[in-house]
Amino acid sequence: MVHHVAIECASQQHADQFFTTILGLGKVKTTILSKELSAAIFKIDQEVRFDFYENGKTRFEVFITSARSEKTFAHTCLEVDSKDDFIARCKEQGLDPFFVEKGGKQLSFVRDMSGNLYEIK
Repeated sequence: MVHHVAIECASQQHADQFFTTILGLGKVKTTILSKELSAAIFKIDQEVRFDFYENGKTRFEVFITSARSEKTFAHTCLEVDSKDDFIARCKEQGLDPFFVEKGGKQLSFVRDMSGNLYEIK
């Protein structure tokens, strides 16, 4: 069972826009990860702010940082009530969902404002 997913966003505004406006999750807490804990856990020698967004079932820890890694296979798969409504909300917020054919099925993806990749089910 997954307890939470941790992800990076380039700005607080982008995090609020994606997790609250598009996903409908509430921001429940904001805190700071100390430089010492950041170094011990992630080998990143800096203090970083992170916010918790959740809805009682799903929880995201969103680290606010402008530092980005190179290309990665990392992504989060989200299950939404209505794919059409979700895609419409993404487009309203300026995002560009994209679709990939695989074995006769259409896979749906979107990148948030910080470049994080989400598969949509």
